[in-house]
Amino acid sequence: MTPVQTPLDSMAPKAEQEPGGNRTLRVLRTRAEVRTAIAAARAEALAGGGRPLRVALVPTMGYLHEGHLSLIDRARAVADLVVVSLFVNPLQFGPGEDLDRYPRDEARDVALAAGRGVDILFAPAAAELYPHGDPVVQVVPLRLADRLCGAYRPGHFQGVLTVVTKLFQIVQPDLAIFGQKDLQQVVLIRKMVEDLDIPVEIEMAPIVREEDGLALSSRNVYLSPEERTRALSLSRGLAAAEAAFRAGERRAEVLRELVRRELAAAEVVPQYIELVGTTDLEPLDLAEPGAALAVAAFVGRTRLIDNTILR
Repeated sequence: MTPVQTPLDSMAPKAEQEPGGNRTLRVLRTRAEVRTAIAAARAEALAGGGRPLRVALVPTMGYLHEGHLSLIDRARAVADLVVVSLFVNPLQFGPGEDLDRYPRDEARDVALAAGRGVDILFAPAAAELYPHGDPVVQVVPLRLADRLCGAYRPGHFQGVLTVVTKLFQIVQPDLAIFGQKDLQQVVLIRKMVEDLDIPVEIEMAPIVREEDGLALSSRNVYLSPEERTRALSLSRGLAAAEAAFRAGERRAEVLRELVRRELAAAEVVPQYIELVGTTDLEPLDLAEPGAALAVAAFVGRTRLIDNTILR
């Protein structure tokens, strides 16, 4: 698990900068504005016999960190037009979860997005995406959503898939990029676009970590200095299991126990530690290359998730 780090705040650009030559960020608030802007860009690209515009979408809930920015960098490398959504989706928060206190800083997000060459930042209000309140028709996942995080957050992935479907309909991207840290989310979105014939390519980008191994997350801001030190037990446990796998260990219970020991030593409470396949999330008794070892745990009151794909 090689850490990836870029000092974020020291390199945060000013919003008025124009990265990538004459590229300028547009902050749009409505569905109509986004559709109009993308349609105009596609038409302009085709004018005079040009090639079709390739549009990439990076959905986020804001409070951007280097993990999000790595997704944007990937989108910038493979697409002509990069759209980032900035929306804290109420549908995916259950009772007692942190919707109201979820970290938000739009001005900072705008500056960071501008510095990474984003073309359109779609930052709607909840009333714009859900003008009649909670949608009557939603995307309901079945068996893949009843395990891992879904077993403890009922309705969460229904909210995720519903908002992602709406974003796909609004932006109509060719490609959408998500992070591996939210592995179950990526698997479900891939199944959704396959099962519902949604013409969007889904790409999963690697987890970005601090130098000490902590997976970047917007919720890390909740951690006290002491809790942050204890939170390193997640990545240490996964690294220990990964090393054991490379040394030949294949038994799931042994790999899970290596993670559990690290959490226990740091007084971190696991919610789950599971070895699963990365296409169907089915639990595995024996590890194989490409399987994922996933963990969710509480550090104090903060719930963190992490995973590693065994190579």
